[in-house]
Amino acid sequence: MRIHELKRRLREAGAGPSHEQRILRLWSHALPRNSGRRLPATFFPSSLMEVLPAIEAELAGLARIHAIHPGADGSERLLVALADGQTVESVLLPRDGLCVSSQVGCAVGCQFCMTGRDGLLRQVESAEIIAQVALARLRRPVRKVVFMGMGEPAHNLDNVIEAIELLGTVGNIGHKNLVFSTVGDPRVFERLLQARVRPALALSLHTTDAELRRKLLPRAPNLTPEALIDAGERYARATGYPIQYQWTLLEGVNDGPEEIEGIVRLLSGKYGVLNMIPFNTVDGVAFGRPSRERCEQMARTLHARGILTKLRYSAGQDVDGGCGQLRARAVEARVTVPIRRADDRLS
Repeated sequence: MRIHELKRRLREAGAGPSHEQRILRLWSHALPRNSGRRLPATFFPSSLMEVLPAIEAELAGLARIHAIHPGADGSERLLVALADGQTVESVLLPRDGLCVSSQVGCAVGCQFCMTGRDGLLRQVESAEIIAQVALARLRRPVRKVVFMGMGEPAHNLDNVIEAIELLGTVGNIGHKNLVFSTVGDPRVFERLLQARVRPALALSLHTTDAELRRKLLPRAPNLTPEALIDAGERYARATGYPIQYQWTLLEGVNDGPEEIEGIVRLLSGKYGVLNMIPFNTVDGVAFGRPSRERCEQMARTLHARGILTKLRYSAGQDVDGGCGQLRARAVEARVTVPIRRADDRLS
């Protein structure tokens, strides 16, 4: 179900703008129909009351929690079953955050990510994205939503923008607390600036070496790191939100001194922050996590050289924290990839 289709059905049933907003607000906040001071029987027109139970049942059936995996850090990794039997992952993060999925699978094929191993299976529709938020809000408050789960949001742009618009209005999420993560599809920078709700942007950088980035992200748009950062800088200045540059730390691949020099060269003076995230170890995937000491040293060095750097350990590492791991385990996927030699950097 798409949100604009839901709105059309409500209007056809006699809903006015205030009725529509109330229904969408209650749904996105996982609240019962009789919440608040206005009773539905007196507030909603009778024609809407006749069809509302069926619509509410359909919304409730969009998604359900199939499994819950609590982490020691306070996170909860949720395996969410959609109505057609497909599953996606969402993660309740510490400090009232939620990471949602925008696709079942992914077409980008990042070499260090489990989500793309089977390619793209289908899009997650806008109402299914909101359903993930509603399910999470049944468990705890959600005040920040990041589109960093399964899938590339730029490849499902219409549905993601619809969901962001609802969350940034009746969903009561501050616009800077809606974070759109992308490998850098050029359409993103234009479409998001035209949107009613403009989210913050997270760009998957991972290396300053253009050739290495093409190998790590084989089906990402062919943007050089320089071009990606230039586009991000324009978006950041237009919105007033700093760009979050994402960097998955891979041992022996992008944690060396040449990358430190590249980061300083490209990000000095830019309106952004570098989020360095040590790789979540995945069985059968030929990458390793640098030592904690190496990660901390790299972050300290960059910070000392004027690059705002945050070292972030992914939530839920003890419960299959890498994106796609939980779903892969649920369907008993068996993934094998060629072993990387220590000296060839993915060659």
